[in-house]
Amino acid sequence: MTHVVSFLLVATTLLFGTVASAATLTADFVDAQGKPLNDVVLTLQGPAGKTDPAPKADMDQRDQRFAPHVLAVRTGTQIKFPNSDDIRHQVYSFSPAKRFELRLYGGTPSDPVLFDKPGLVVLGCNIHDWMLGYVYVTDDPWFGVSSDKGTLALDQMPAGHYVATLWHPQAPDMQPVSGGEFDIPASGLHQRFSVAMQPKSDDMPPAPPSSAFGDAFHKAAHE
Repeated sequence: MTHVVSFLLVATTLLFGTVASAATLTADFVDAQGKPLNDVVLTLQGPAGKTDPAPKADMDQRDQRFAPHVLAVRTGTQIKFPNSDDIRHQVYSFSPAKRFELRLYGGTPSDPVLFDKPGLVVLGCNIHDWMLGYVYVTDDPWFGVSSDKGTLALDQMPAGHYVATLWHPQAPDMQPVSGGEFDIPASGLHQRFSVAMQPKSDDMPPAPPSSAFGDAFHKAAHE
């Protein structure tokens, strides 16, 4: 009987210890003016132990736009590119991290695309030059993209020391930047990140629509 009680005590301690160490990181992202910023990719390196298999993901096409505009995935993720528009699209990328092309199609292609290398993948459509999307592929175990309100919550984070990296489509030269280092306690952490950006394309001199994808690709190619 003593052994049974001891086992239950150990099991309970392990269970509650695991639950207690599962913290939440709540992040706010703002621009230089302090306004909430969406589409920021946050990746984190920290304590070992997260070995979840790479999930599958979708990058839709709605209203002649990629949805979501920015998608972050773990290396090894298979992504489908459904077309919810009533017209056909031809999705492609020349980015070093993933070169591929999905010929003119409607609906959902039969096979997903495997993103097996870390890096930034700039997406375009051969038919609609203004369509631009981004897939950020990372080896880091914890990551996410800020919402329209400029927020992101990452659950089940082990307490410990973390190193953050930030990326945004309007980041200078489209390169990832350091988000600093910090400790996440078992009680969780609320962290604010300020992201430096270049002006939006709307604020820049007008250019032919066909140059949008080319400009983004050439910047990303220097990663």
